Amino acid sequence: MALRKDLSALRALRRPLSPLLLLLLLGPWAAAGHAGKYSREKNEPAPPSKREPAAEFRMEKLNQLWEKAQRLNLPPLKLSDLHTDLKIQERDEFKWKKLKAEGLDEDGEEEAKLVRSLSVILAKYGLDGRKDSRVVSSNFIDHGADDDSLEDPRLEKLWHKAKTSGKFSGEELGKLWRELQHHKEKVQEYHVLLEALGRTEESHENAIGPMDLSGVQAEALASRHAELKDRLRNIGQGFDRLRRVSHQGYSAETEFTEPRVLGLWDMARSANFTEKELEAFREELKHFEVKIEKHNHYQKQLEISHQKLKHVESFGDQEHITRNKERYAMLEEKTKELGYKVKKHMQDLSSRVSRARHNEL
Repeated sequence: MALRKDLSALRALRRPLSPLLLLLLLGPWAAAGHAGKYSREKNEPAPPSKREPAAEFRMEKLNQLWEKAQRLNLPPLKLSDLHTDLKIQERDEFKWKKLKAEGLDEDGEEEAKLVRSLSVILAKYGLDGRKDSRVVSSNFIDHGADDDSLEDPRLEKLWHKAKTSGKFSGEELGKLWRELQHHKEKVQEYHVLLEALGRTEESHENAIGPMDLSGVQAEALASRHAELKDRLRNIGQGFDRLRRVSHQGYSAETEFTEPRVLGLWDMARSANFTEKELEAFREELKHFEVKIEKHNHYQKQLEISHQKLKHVESFGDQEHITRNKERYAMLEEKTKELGYKVKKHMQDLSSRVSRARHNEL
C-alpha cells in the first residue's frame, strides 16, 4: 500500500504544473517575465534619454559652419543673417541633388554655382579662414561707431560727409549706414565670384594638352562673365546713388526708402519691362518694402534684447535672466524666419529684373 502511494506521488510530480500554479509559485518574477507586450514597461513611455539638441540644419557641413560662427561670437544680427544665407544654401543644395538624380546637371554648372555661393557666405562672415577676413557688426543702435569698419575709403568718405553735413536725422543716418553696409557686401560678393571665375579659367589654361571647351562649358563661362558684368554695373549705379544721397540728403519725394528696394527699382526702370509690367513690379516692391521694414523692426528688437540680456546676466536675478532669455529666443526665431522670407523674395525679384535686362541685349 505504501509503495502504491509513493508511485502516485511520483506520477503527480511528473505531470506539468498549470500556468496558474506556476504564477503562484514563482510570484512577481514570472509575471514580469511573461508580461510581454501588455506589460507596463512596454506600454508606458521610457524616461527621456539625454540626447543632443536637434541640429539647426539637415546638412552636416552647414551645421559645422553654424557652430563655427557661434564659437566666433558673431553679433546677433550677423548670426541671424548667416542663418538665412545657410537656409537658402541648404534649399538650393537639395534642389541640386534632385536635379543630379534626374541627370539634369551633366555639365556640373549648377553644382559649381553652389560652390561659388558657399564661398561668398564663407567670405562674408569671416568663416573662410583667411587672416584678413573681417566681419562687420551690424548694430542698429550704435551705427557707424568705427568708420574703418566699412573697409573702403570711398564709402568712409561718404559716411563722414553725411555725418557732418547736418542734412540727416538720426533715423536717416541709420538708413544710410545700412545702405553703405549693403553696398560693401555687394562689392565683397563680386570679388569672391571674380576670384572663383579666375580660378576656373586658369584651370582650363593649365590643363595638359589642348583643351577645347564644349558648347555647354563655353556657354556657362559666358554666362558667368555676363553675371559679373551685370553685378559690376549694379555696383557702379549703387555707388553713384550713395554719393548723390550723401551730398544732398534723402529726398522727401523718394517713392521707396529701403536700399534693396531702391536698387531693384533703379534696375527695373532700365530693364525691358512694358509699362504694365513695370507698374506691377512697382506694386510688388511696395509689398516687399513692408516685409523688409518688418524684418528691420525685429532686428532692432533683437539687438536691444541682446544688450538687455547681457546687462541682466551681470546684475539681475535668475527670474529676470530666464524671462529675458525667453524673449531673446523668441525674437531670434522670428528674425530668422523673416530674414529667410526677405532673402527668398529678394532673389525672386532680382531674377525677374535680370531676365528682363538680358532680354534687351
